[in-house]
Amino acid sequence: MENLVFITDSGCDLSAEMLEELGVKVLPLTYTLNGTTYANNPDHREYDVSEFYKTIKSGAPVSTSAVNVGEFLDAFTEVLEEGKDFIYIGLSSGISATFQNANNAAEELKEKYPERKIAVIDSLCASMGEGLLVYLAVKKAEETEDFSEVVEYVSELRHNICHEFTVDDLGQLKRGGRISPAVAFVGSMLQIKPMLYVSPAGKLIPLDKVRGRRIALSKLAEITVSHCVDEDKTPIFISHGDCEDEALAVADIIKASMPGKKVVTNYIGPVIGAHSGFKTLAVFCVGNGRGESREK
Repeated sequence: MENLVFITDSGCDLSAEMLEELGVKVLPLTYTLNGTTYANNPDHREYDVSEFYKTIKSGAPVSTSAVNVGEFLDAFTEVLEEGKDFIYIGLSSGISATFQNANNAAEELKEKYPERKIAVIDSLCASMGEGLLVYLAVKKAEETEDFSEVVEYVSELRHNICHEFTVDDLGQLKRGGRISPAVAFVGSMLQIKPMLYVSPAGKLIPLDKVRGRRIALSKLAEITVSHCVDEDKTPIFISHGDCEDEALAVADIIKASMPGKKVVTNYIGPVIGAHSGFKTLAVFCVGNGRGESREK
């Protein structure tokens, strides 16, 4: 579909190379670290992503901000003025105001450009779960010239993008107010590694707690394999908080169980990483739904 532009935000955690290959336009969210604000660009040109994790591991204060309505208006208008349609796929509304800002901008522009096709979709996903949805949306658009068909496909598929992840840095969860200082202290002493998933509503839900990092990573791979749709055309994405070796090890476990399956790894960007912390490791796949079955 030559007249269609896909737009997303940097909460998708796709690499700059993959975004360029897919031809996707990306708007950066921002984060403030030690009092300085940076754009969360996919190439991390303003602040090295590995250095970011070293800095927050030391306890440096960090906060994040959504893409604002004005930024969306500018980006969307640029596409529409070129006489093109667009589909925006955004970070889950369950964890960010970014999608709502995009929706507000789109509603304003639909009146100004009634002849253009505009769709704004809440991915209900985060990190490379959002990225996987964007990737598959682009691939779908290569198969059809029907705008509505692509929108319907993405709207249905988002409910089947499974997210499972484990968190290593309990201190970061404590600083974010997600667990109490007492729980963080005891968990760290006992080497407790929380495991979580993203619900159908796009919110973070506790899944399990295990003793030790190795067990957590092994279980993460096991859960993913059990829920993943075994089709070569649907890759598995893995994102990590500066623990690439472990991400590649989990990828190897998955590929041993699912020969031929494509697995792509990349960093969890600073905006998501500000909340998940150092050495978070997340796996995303197309499954047969997400929800209570994750607790089995």
